[in-house]
Amino acid sequence: MRKLLLTLPLLALLGAAIFFSLPTLLDRRMNSVETPPPYPASAAAQRLHDRLFIADLHDDALLWQRDLLERHSYGHSDLPRLLEGRVALQVFSTVTKTPRGLNYQRNGADSDNITLLAIAQRWPRRTWTSLLQRALYQAQKLQRAADDSQGRLVLIRSRAELTAFIAAWQQDPRRVAALLATEGLHPLQGRLENVDRLYDAGFRIAGLTHFFDNEVGGSAHGLAKGGLTPLGRQVIARLEDKAMLIDLAHASRALIDDVLAVAKRPLLVSHTGVEGTCPGPRNLSDQHLRAIAASGGVIGIGYWDGAVCATSVAAIVQAIRYSVERVGVNHVALGSDFDGTVHTPFDTSGLAQLTQGLLDAGFNQDEIAAIMGGNVQRLLLASLPAR
Repeated sequence: MRKLLLTLPLLALLGAAIFFSLPTLLDRRMNSVETPPPYPASAAAQRLHDRLFIADLHDDALLWQRDLLERHSYGHSDLPRLLEGRVALQVFSTVTKTPRGLNYQRNGADSDNITLLAIAQRWPRRTWTSLLQRALYQAQKLQRAADDSQGRLVLIRSRAELTAFIAAWQQDPRRVAALLATEGLHPLQGRLENVDRLYDAGFRIAGLTHFFDNEVGGSAHGLAKGGLTPLGRQVIARLEDKAMLIDLAHASRALIDDVLAVAKRPLLVSHTGVEGTCPGPRNLSDQHLRAIAASGGVIGIGYWDGAVCATSVAAIVQAIRYSVERVGVNHVALGSDFDGTVHTPFDTSGLAQLTQGLLDAGFNQDEIAAIMGGNVQRLLLASLPAR
């Protein structure tokens, strides 16, 4: 009996150690690369790459317990690797809920993987039961990282701040602008006024849905896959009033159509593929490519197999080429989905390989500059709140 009493605390301790180590194990396994660094590129490609303003529209690093300011040997991004990859602007998205058994075809909203992840990563208790608090907590993580970065990571909320950052970056590119986005608007928890809570916390891009239908509208991976709800129509108007960019990644086809019919400002798809090179429920049709471009928006091409049907630079470039041929070079951008439980050809330090791939595919230097970040810079300078 005494031996049992001594053993039980040890077993409990072991169980706790395993539970709290699971997030790092998952991060290592699920955010993987085809080829580890270093990532070579030709001298010509590297010279061009080093001159570019590079912007990536989607990264889920805030979900994980990695310190953004420290270099890691796993996952896809952190500040040292962003700087090595010459990234000038990174959009960080907040993930607040994903369904168990997550798949691309059909998911309900009645289960959640993130609760246990939040507990295992020792997030504040308020985040265990509130999707809004999970989004706000991840926003706070990004702000703390920026505050502690000695000016190397700069959180951007307005055109004025972005303009000032670009001027500083042109003098010294060893800095990264960070922009906050939410992956789905379920953190609104069905309340329109929570748009204001997200805005006040620094969010400037709003993805409408993620892997399940929510109170705003249908997901490409949901059960009903419907369009805008009555609340969703109010949300679109509120987002536009506040100059927050609307992101149609993961949106159902009906939702995309409904938003296109009512939106008055440019629309964004932060991370996606295109049906023309990779058929799939979340990849854009030619019709939607053209309509989003016609709004003045941009389409961020992803790096993983669900977006481009392979794990290679060539597949990413093929999707970019196809999109450029349909809508023009000024509407195509990068949307890696780094740290979003995806397998990619490289981590963010290897972006010169993509510059190399675009050069090899016959894109000229101006076209590459637009795709790699110029289009995102232009969109943000036109669309963010003035101050």
